[in-house]
Amino acid sequence: MRTFLQGDYEVVSLDFQRMGSYAYENESTFVQSLSSALTRAAVSFPEGIKEQLEALVQGTERLLSLQRMFQIFEDWCAVSEHPVVLLIDEVDTATNNQIFLDFLAQLRAAYLDRDISPTFQSVILAGVYDVRNMKRKIRSERPSNAKRSFSDGRDLPSPGGILALRAGYPPTGREGAIPYYEEHKVNSPWNIAAKFLVEMTFSAEEIGGMLRQYEEDYHTGMCVDAVAEAIYDYTSGYPVLSSELCKLLDEEIAGSDEFPDRSAAWTAEGINEAVKLLLTEQNALFESLWDKLNQYPEMKMRIYDLLFRGEPIPFNIDDPVTNLLSMFGFVKNEGGTLQIANRIFETRLYNYFLMTAEASRTDIFRLGSDDKNQFIVNGRLDMERLLEKFVEYFDDIYGDRDQKFVEDDGRRYFMLFLKPIINGTGNYYVEARTRNRKQTDLVIDYKGCQYVIELKLWRGNAYNERGEQQLAEYLDYYHLKKGYMLSFCFNKNKKIGVKEVTVGDRLLVEAVV
Repeated sequence: MRTFLQGDYEVVSLDFQRMGSYAYENESTFVQSLSSALTRAAVSFPEGIKEQLEALVQGTERLLSLQRMFQIFEDWCAVSEHPVVLLIDEVDTATNNQIFLDFLAQLRAAYLDRDISPTFQSVILAGVYDVRNMKRKIRSERPSNAKRSFSDGRDLPSPGGILALRAGYPPTGREGAIPYYEEHKVNSPWNIAAKFLVEMTFSAEEIGGMLRQYEEDYHTGMCVDAVAEAIYDYTSGYPVLSSELCKLLDEEIAGSDEFPDRSAAWTAEGINEAVKLLLTEQNALFESLWDKLNQYPEMKMRIYDLLFRGEPIPFNIDDPVTNLLSMFGFVKNEGGTLQIANRIFETRLYNYFLMTAEASRTDIFRLGSDDKNQFIVNGRLDMERLLEKFVEYFDDIYGDRDQKFVEDDGRRYFMLFLKPIINGTGNYYVEARTRNRKQTDLVIDYKGCQYVIELKLWRGNAYNERGEQQLAEYLDYYHLKKGYMLSFCFNKNKKIGVKEVTVGDRLLVEAVV
């Protein structure tokens, strides 16, 4: 960006990640550190400006203050040959610091007075989630080294816990306890009301346009529209994920033993293989996802409910947890309900919850892991055998549990059983269009074959027959002749087991547990 703008603007590019903790000790150290960064970042200065900044760096100025620094900025912008643009990268490394927030407030004040006093043409803050979400610290008489605690003596929780307090989700503890010191107030130093209306995700058509350019160069013979739709189905147009899938197809899938050239790679099978690689890849995007979930436990709880409980959650942007999830790009508004932003995120999140140390110690997970070889026959997944053994194991381990347990956890236990069986070879995802408390459609991709399993709660024979018809129709979408149903039944006289049912020209394998 700096190179692009430098013909018409004086671009000063700073990286706040390079400023150590010393810079934020007090106002004087911040002014010195920032002035030093500015003298190195600017390509040229009007006469006398660099000397004034160097005086701040060396401490020869009588007062090392933000006020003095902004006086120099005003002089600089007044005599500069080109408008000055200030670009600050990695802003989030500094946003929890009072000195930096004071600096932002001064920038805003200067911008509001731009008709009276010269200031920067533009200030670009990069590496910040939402400038309106920056929080100003409130001064307190509390000593800086005082221990944060509740009035009843307990330590304050992590920052995520503090947020939970204010958001109406109190952490576990004695009711009525109030924080001795509230560290932040939601009061942005920027008052920005303009919406950013640029759509930040790709449509399937836009993905297709990029693939056509690729096809002009490499002539793979791919069906561009079909490949674009498949990539969009997995990513919902999330730019990083869409680009990464294409990169994996071009650089890692093509030329492998199974996909010897680009023509073989840019297919449905190649995309499935790229998805499998992406789901096991560790990169900055996924690291950020886990960091945020660990930092804000209330977000983790909401995502867990969304994935496993089946209850529809209304999309309410005024709800603090929904607002956070939306700001971080983890969820989207789909018809007024909360949905995970894309299929890749959703599958990765399922893996996150299903592969924890606690989950791997459950009996059902261990049995799936121990017996996984018997479910693979001639390289294919034997779903009938898998359902038979799940019914047997589930009844032995959890058969005496109450209805509430089955409603809340039954489907999760099937996924715990399934995960070690297909792990490393197959993928799975939940079809968001059918997920609710009564029904979940799980789609499994295993070595080029797809299996659709409807997981549902038993609501009587009439409901079950409607479910059979719906599943048969749903199989048309996937061009499959065979589907599977797993019903969790609460009838004391239920007959557990597996049977086959024919609906039209479709064969359904039904399991009842």
